[in-house]
Order: sequence, then structure tokens, then C-alpha cells
Amino acid sequence: MIRNVVLAKLKTDHDAAEVEQIQQGLRALNCPGTLGYTVGTDAGLREGNWDFVIVADFADTAAYRGYDDDAEHNRLRGRLAPMVEQIARAQFELPDA
Repeated sequence: MIRNVVLAKLKTDHDAAEVEQIQQGLRALNCPGTLGYTVGTDAGLREGNWDFVIVADFADTAAYRGYDDDAEHNRLRGRLAPMVEQIARAQFELPDA
């Protein structure tokens, strides 16, 4: 299983309503091989946290690549990009449970 983690720091002047619409769109994605998909906004419990997070689990590398290449995913990513100051991503393999 592949876990994908994405963190974004948004620009101070970002459009919160637009970010919420993008998050709703991401939650609605239905890419083959997606085992779990969580999108959220930081709860503000610690100073300096990043603003936007995605944690997604995929059956395998091929499923992750399908998601990464998905047209709707990329359209939503393109809408978010102008509001992003910094982004960090990592994909890693989870050990078999």
C-alpha cells in the first residue's frame, strides 16, 4: 500500500471559499485503487502548522500514479496552485498489516 501525504502553506490572501470548494472536489474523486482519502484544513492547535493537508492510501504504485495523472485531480490542483505559498509531498510504502 502507498500512502501519499501533501501539506500546503497557503498565501495569506487566499480565498477560503475557493479552498473549501477545491477540498470538496478532491473528496469527491473516485480514482481506482484508492483505499482511503482525507482532505482537511489545519485545526490551528500549534503555531507554524501548514494550512491544507491530504492523506491518501492507494492499493499500489499504479493506483497512486493513476490518481496523480487523473484529469479532475489535476484540474483541482491547478485551481489551488495560485493560492499556495509552499507545498510538501511524500509517498511511502506502508508495511503489510
